[in-house]
Parts: sequence; structure tokens; C-alpha cells
Amino acid sequence: MANAEHAHEAPPRSSGTLGVETRSIDWIPYTERHGRVRHQVLLWFLGNFQYFTVAVGFVGPSLGLPLGPTILAGVLGIAVGTLFMAFHASQGPVLGLPQMIQSRAQFGYRGVTAALAATLFTYVGFNVADQVLLADGLHGVFGWNRTAIAVGASLIAVVLAVYGHDWLHRVFRWLLYLSLPLVLLLTIGVLSGHAGGHASSQHFAFTWPAFAAQFSAAAAYNITYAPYVSDYSRYLPRTTSPRALIAAVFFGASGSAIWLIALGAWLAIRLGANDGLVGLRQAGDHFVPGLGAAAAALSALSLVATMGMNAYGGSLTVLTGIDSFRSFNPGRRARTVTICALAGIWYVTAASLSTGAVATVFTALTVMLYLLVPWTATNLVDFFFVRRGHYAITDLFTPTGIYGAWSWRGLTAYGAGFAAQIPFMVLPNLGGWSYTGAAARHLGGTDIAWLVGLAVTAVVYLALSRSFDRAAEQQAVLLCEGKLAAA
Repeated sequence: MANAEHAHEAPPRSSGTLGVETRSIDWIPYTERHGRVRHQVLLWFLGNFQYFTVAVGFVGPSLGLPLGPTILAGVLGIAVGTLFMAFHASQGPVLGLPQMIQSRAQFGYRGVTAALAATLFTYVGFNVADQVLLADGLHGVFGWNRTAIAVGASLIAVVLAVYGHDWLHRVFRWLLYLSLPLVLLLTIGVLSGHAGGHASSQHFAFTWPAFAAQFSAAAAYNITYAPYVSDYSRYLPRTTSPRALIAAVFFGASGSAIWLIALGAWLAIRLGANDGLVGLRQAGDHFVPGLGAAAAALSALSLVATMGMNAYGGSLTVLTGIDSFRSFNPGRRARTVTICALAGIWYVTAASLSTGAVATVFTALTVMLYLLVPWTATNLVDFFFVRRGHYAITDLFTPTGIYGAWSWRGLTAYGAGFAAQIPFMVLPNLGGWSYTGAAARHLGGTDIAWLVGLAVTAVVYLALSRSFDRAAEQQAVLLCEGKLAAA
């Protein structure tokens, strides 16, 4: 059983071969907490400093939105989405747990599987979109075989995910040091007018539906990190300043995202590019020969590293789901098998898609946003307003603990929030099928579904939480803290 009571009996976090992480969904003892807040800046800066972010900047132009409004919608969307992500990150040092284990407090030991399903869709959905982007982009830039690209990217992602937490941090830092100067130089070329580009002959005009779509895509981009952002902060010391950590994650994740979304919008409109990697090569090579090809290659490698991050988080999600019904203590082997299984799923799914890269990105982000917003609202309201960061961690590892097997409050709030979104949803083309809710039609096709879901979920959960037995839970928290101190 992955029980915090026995955390001191687990092997060291990196005692496996060549530093392969051995921990999975268990509690991280205080003696194993390491890392620095500044590493979070680098991790999340590079987490968005890659090809997928450039493609997000193509969403507005694909709907006819001009350059200025596209950049504005991207900035506002990233600011909102990253705020949610950063507040989730602050939970890691406090609890020392993967994000979805902590969610058992809101949904129950087994009830959390509802949130797990939504989260797993996000991990797999991101890697499906990443594989499509890489196959199309690298084929367009270098003429490489699409199948070979997909297989190679998936294999590298699997290896990174298996090696785990510390290796992901290292690889992200190395890639950032290599790619940052190149993209900076390319951006100077764009701003100075030496990277090509011209006024587009295509008609672009501001519309609220297009603006809302770009805003939602940008917000979704960083909100979708919320289910696993604390997976990468849970090794930080418990004394880590929440404000410093929130600021580090916010500025790291938003800085690179705003930069590359704006660059993507410029490539789509002023350069007329249909693919982000191809656009990067054209602009870079127009400024300095060879610059574009190098920037495109490193941007692609950074996206492969992000696939590894998604695979790592996805494995923790699957193992949490299994542990919710069949208690066990998964280690390195269980994580490896799970990661390989997820790789097979995202590879086959991506290979079967016929839609283009930008359409795949927009559809994936939209569905992820609808699924995750009710969860993020429930989780943050519980952590910051209801329980205020105080949890009986040992009770999160048993269905008979204070949180129970099924928590009707969290499940009800999630269901109410998701249902409230349906009339406001605007689903893009999904396998030839699309949907626009009645309320969205009255708004001219403007998508505000996730904002409605956010508000409804928060209000419902707060109202239902008034009946908590706080005295009984406080006793469980004090008992748990004694056990953790002994461990």
C-alpha cells in the first residue's frame, strides 16, 4: 500500500539504475525534499518554450483574427490560465504528494477516478497533438518520414518519463540554455524587420467568437498543467515560500507562452506560414542562414521533452486510479509499464487522425478545458478556502479514512459545473462532428462555457462544504502530523 505511514521504508528517490526515480504516488518524506524555487522558473519556462506554444498562436489567425487582437487575447488568456496553474503548484511542498492523490480529499478515495479520467484525457490528448505537430512540422522542415518522427519522439519521451523527476528537470534546463539564444536572435530579426514577412493579402477582421477562441485556447494551455504542476514541486522543502513558488511558476510559464504565442501569430499572419516549425525556419534562415533550422530543431526537441513530462504525469494518474480500487505500492517497474502502455495509446490515436495540426491543437485544448475547469475550481476552493492547506495525508491512502471512498460534495460540484457548461459550449470539428450550445448561439458563437463552469463549481462546492465535520477532521490531521513527524 502506498501509505505515508510507511514512507520511511521506501527506497531513496533515485536509487535505481543511473538515477531512475523509484518513487511514484507515495508521500515524499521531508528528508528527501530537495530542489530550489528558481528551478521551477526554468522548468515551466521551457515547458512552454517549444513548438506547441507557437501553434497556439495560430488559432486566432485561423479564424480570421488580426495580429494585434490575437496577441492581446493570447496575453490575457495566458495570464488567467497561469494564475490557476501557479496556485496549484504551491500545494506540492505543503503536501509532498502528486496532485491527483491530494484530490482524494475532495472526491473520495475512489470517487477521484472521475477527475482522473479527465486528467488522463489531458495527458494523452496533449501527446496526441504533440505527435501530430512534430510529424507535420519536421516533415515540412527537413523532409523526414512522418512515421519515423512519431516513433522516435515517442521512444525519447518514454525514456525521459521512466527516468523521472530529476532527469526531466535536467533535460529541460539543458534545452533551455541551448534554445533561448537562438529564439531570442530570431525574435530580434522579426522585430527589426529582417526576418521577412509582409502585409497579408488575406482578410482579417475582429470578431468576438474568434477573440474568445484565442483567449480560451491560451487559458486552456496553462490550465491543463494544473493536474500535475505540483507533481514537480512536491520534492521542494516544506518550508518553501508559497508566494515565491507561485511567482516562480507564474512568470516562468507565462513568460515563454506569451512570447511564442505572439511569435506564432506573426508567423501565421505576416509570414503566411501554415506550420509553426516551417515558419520558424523560414524566418530564422531569412535573418541568419542556418538559424531557422537550428531553432526549429531545438523547438521540436523541447516538445519531445514535454511529451516525456506528460507521460510521467499520466503514469502517476493511472497508478492513482488503480490504487483507488486495488491498494498497492507501485515502484519503478509499475511506472515503466504504465508509461509504455500510454505511449502505445497516444501513438495509435495520433496516427489515425486526419485533421491538420492547428485544428488538432484547438480541438484538444477546448475539450481539455471543459473537462478540467470543474476539477480545478473544486481543488483550489478546497485547498485555499475550505481546508486551508490542512489535510490528514495518511487518510488519503485508505478508503476508510476521514475522506471516505466517495465524496458526494466534490462529485456533485464537478457534475454541476460540467453540466452548466453544456449550453455555452462551442466544440470545434471533432471527427466531422461539432456542437454549439443554445446559449452560445445566442452569444453569436462566443465560447464562455469554461467561465460559467468555473463559477458554478466554486459556488456549489463552497455551499456544500458548510456541512463538514471540521472537529473530527482536525483530530485526524493532528494524528497524521504525528505519524509523518515520526516517519
